[in-house]
Amino acid sequence: QVQLVESGGGSVQPGGSLRLSCRGSGNSFAGKSVGWYRQAPGKQRERVASVAPNADTHYANSVNGRFIISRDNAKNMVYLQMNNLQPDDTAVYYCTIETTVYWGQGTQVTVSP
Repeated sequence: QVQLVESGGGSVQPGGSLRLSCRGSGNSFAGKSVGWYRQAPGKQRERVASVAPNADTHYANSVNGRFIISRDNAKNMVYLQMNNLQPDDTAVYYCTIETTVYWGQGTQVTVSP
């Protein structure tokens, strides 16, 4: 059974930073793209960023230039460095192995003065 566990969420002021981590069980990330998604209250889940097995990255326009996704294949980990956070970034953040049914439980990020 593949399990994904996110961590690193919290509350910050606008302009602050957080680093989210996603740990996959076993070597579940090997050869797979891994993505970060978020869902704010009353809104649909949206893709934030993804990282391919060769470390190519893609970002939503809303976070491009502020967020950095990376992966550590040896540790089966994916990270999301979030800088210059704004209130619109407030959401539950999830990691997923792209095109699979495997999702983490989510971690809350709250940005407020």
